[in-house]
Amino acid sequence: MSQSPPMVKDSISGADYFLRGFSLIRQPGIRTFVVIPLMVNFVLFAGAFYALLLQLDGLFGWLHQQIPSWLDWLDYLLWPIALVTVLVVFSFLFSSVANWIAAPFNGLLAEKVEQILTGKVVSDTGMLDIVKDMPRTFGREWTKLKYYLPKAIGCLILFLIPVVGQTLAPVLWFLFSAWMMAIQYIDYPFDNHKIRFITMRDTLKQHRGQCLSFGALVTLFSAIPVVNLFVMPVAICGATAIWVDHYRAEQLNR
Repeated sequence: MSQSPPMVKDSISGADYFLRGFSLIRQPGIRTFVVIPLMVNFVLFAGAFYALLLQLDGLFGWLHQQIPSWLDWLDYLLWPIALVTVLVVFSFLFSSVANWIAAPFNGLLAEKVEQILTGKVVSDTGMLDIVKDMPRTFGREWTKLKYYLPKAIGCLILFLIPVVGQTLAPVLWFLFSAWMMAIQYIDYPFDNHKIRFITMRDTLKQHRGQCLSFGALVTLFSAIPVVNLFVMPVAICGATAIWVDHYRAEQLNR
């Protein structure tokens, strides 16, 4: 009886790599480096969400002064709607801000994951090295932002075009978000090896399907309140596994 051929790395979808990140963050040698991005996420999320709740409380206080007392029952309807809306919108904005602030630590996490997966030390990075490298790291994030903004604005303009634009815009926005999530997270191991952004972008284009399936799952999980707190370290681990399996050998041999 013939045996089925073994699974090759090229057959593994990007979504599978993202799910693999959940097991990687539990590795003994990685847990410590997962804590910092998680703490950054938690502090940012808790602080910003508390500030938003205060604003909502002030808004509802103002509404109480504008409407008659017999409409006070609207609180029970409007508060849940307002909370859900704020959570969903905030989830998307939160991911972008958190990536900027935690960028130096995200690179360190990607470095340690690569070391676990390959058994080779990427670099002997300490806290002082992280601080010294911050200008370059934030410069890389700025490069990603410059790549993102014009395309995001173009997609948003489509929402203003009746019928055709408004039909295509949600689909294009989701695909674009998935692509940007792939670029955001797979870039960390590329950047650790000082590979230029343009080189990274062009390389990912050759594996667009895998990148989109990875980014699509990151996008979906990022839209889930509370769960999105854990998306960043999980995505970094999964993205680093993609780097090791598909890009590392070719890029380091150049």
